[in-house]
Amino acid sequence: MEYSIGEAAQKAGISASTLRYYEKEGLLPSIKRDKNGIRSFTDEDLQSLRIIECLKATEMPIKDIRKFIDLCADGDNSLQERYELFLDRKAAVQKQIAELQEVAKVIDFKCWYYQTAIEAGTEKIHAGKSKVVSA
Repeated sequence: MEYSIGEAAQKAGISASTLRYYEKEGLLPSIKRDKNGIRSFTDEDLQSLRIIECLKATEMPIKDIRKFIDLCADGDNSLQERYELFLDRKAAVQKQIAELQEVAKVIDFKCWYYQTAIEAGTEKIHAGKSKVVSA
């Protein structure tokens, strides 16, 4: 099936300008255009967009995503490099998760702190207790 830029953007959950940017940056090298220059996206392009968005969510820079796209174009010759890239991304995501879990602990503490202070009508209920983060 083929999709217009608007349809592809909607299906991918991103803006049409983001799609244009990705194409300009070489992340979507297989996008076809008709004789009038109108882009046409396929289901395969949408799958590529999902991977691009996944890599972006890991805070991977666009230049490194482009390198991955180039590796894909190399076919089986780059399987090991692509595997290593995803191992690196996995480690980065695991680090992000650990960092967010620490943030969540602070937020949980502050929710408890303020809830108990509200119930007591004062922060003085916590006087002398260790505060993870003040204020």
